Amino acid sequence: MALLTAYAGLKTVPQGYQWTVERFGRYTRTLQPGLNLIVPFFDSVGHKVNMMEQVLDIPKQEVISRDDANVTIDAVCFFQIVEPARAAYEVANLISAMLNLTMTNIRTVLGEMELDEMLSKRERINEKLLQVIDLATNPWGVKVTRIEIRDVRPPEDLIVAMDAQMKAERMKRAKILEAEGVKQSAILVAEGRRESEIRKAEGLKQAEILRAEARERSAEAEAKATAVVSEAVGKGDINAIRYFTALKYTEALRDIGSAGNSKVLMMPADAAGLMGSVAGVAEMLNSGQSGRQVRR
Repeated sequence: MALLTAYAGLKTVPQGYQWTVERFGRYTRTLQPGLNLIVPFFDSVGHKVNMMEQVLDIPKQEVISRDDANVTIDAVCFFQIVEPARAAYEVANLISAMLNLTMTNIRTVLGEMELDEMLSKRERINEKLLQVIDLATNPWGVKVTRIEIRDVRPPEDLIVAMDAQMKAERMKRAKILEAEGVKQSAILVAEGRRESEIRKAEGLKQAEILRAEARERSAEAEAKATAVVSEAVGKGDINAIRYFTALKYTEALRDIGSAGNSKVLMMPADAAGLMGSVAGVAEMLNSGQSGRQVRR
């Protein structure tokens, strides 16, 4: 009798569970995990409540959306009992009650949405279902931690229509992107041509400037040479006169020789005079250099 009494008074509760104690059928207290003592033959264990987070698989059900689309919904619910006494005595069958409550609220929440919202706003649906179901199960001592919509499946004919619509939309986007690419390419080509024309014009402008500078320097040199020769002529230097004569004579022979219709070049009889003029020029230059050396 002593052993039987000790066995009836000692209760070992495993981790993750809590047991309710009843005395003559009435709830008195809750046993925590570990070794517990109760009054033998007067107290008894009423319910062994699982305090760990549990998964409730929601069966597939059909829901009619606001735009009259028949959709099959598959969901899962995660919950945890936080008050074992209320979970044991406030509802007769906790799992069945939560299952029916969740299915009802899924139909209510999703029935207010259109099909596009069901497919694109899963997170919003999960949050709304969590708020509604957690509030409804609060009197049962249950905390709903998560509700996830695993699958939203429209009818097969609607899936085919949606695939066709998606394909058309992708083709439209591809054409738009292709048109934008052609447009951008044309803009870049036009900008390249414009830049090329600008650079070409700048190059021609620079070349004309350089030619003008060259002509200006040539004119200045010729003017200086003419001034020097004119000064020499003014002083009565015969070699300067010969220089002018030889210069004009040489230019006339060059023009005759470069003419396109001239086949035979006839040298004048006084060509020796040209040589004499050239010699005179050389003599004038030599005399000018000798004068400069004397001055130095």
